[in-house]
Amino acid sequence: MVPTVPLPRRPLGPVDPVQRWYENELGWATVPGSPVRLVTGLRFDVLEVPAEAGFAALRHLGPASPVALHGERMRLLVAAGSADELPGLLDWLEWGTLSLDLTAIGAGGSIEAPLPPGTGIEASLPPGIEAPLSPGFQALLPPGRELPPEREAPVKTQTGSRGAAVWLRPPEPGCEVEPTLPTLSALGGGAVGGGGGGAPDLVRLVETMATQCHRVRLRRVCAQPLAFS
Repeated sequence: MVPTVPLPRRPLGPVDPVQRWYENELGWATVPGSPVRLVTGLRFDVLEVPAEAGFAALRHLGPASPVALHGERMRLLVAAGSADELPGLLDWLEWGTLSLDLTAIGAGGSIEAPLPPGTGIEASLPPGIEAPLSPGFQALLPPGRELPPEREAPVKTQTGSRGAAVWLRPPEPGCEVEPTLPTLSALGGGAVGGGGGGAPDLVRLVETMATQCHRVRLRRVCAQPLAFS
């Protein structure tokens, strides 16, 4: 008798290089498709705000906290479970009664996977936005172009013809992402501005983003033409 040996399994189809990078290099769960999507609520949640409001909050993040841009929206990775905490946190900060362009994506959700670093697509500010260029953003400028960190200058968006999501601060392969993410447990002792050595403080981050979202909303309202009856 010839022993029955199962044939080796073959992949059902080619694996997307973006999907492979996230699963193999970072160990993040993905949803296959075009474009590839990252599953939220497992290793991280996501806070999404207008990029204009998000840039003002970057000072509350550690240098390794991942941040992505998708068009004129900024997505900041925060500790898993933060999406459920956001409504109560906004109420505690006395922002709960106002309509803010601040959303959270947690368990059961997903976001478009930003293109992995090295794809040749440069992240930059959306059109018309002025913000101080931080050292981290300075590194994204083309070689030979240097601006002082305190200078405010509009930089045009360069996110590809399809408007693909890109990393402003990419995650580091081989490093656990969880210790770098803003969390409620860092209250009063965040790594940035909190005097401690732990994760960034989610409260300071949300408070700043809520304030900036409100300012953006007021500017847009004031910019609208007056309606006369």
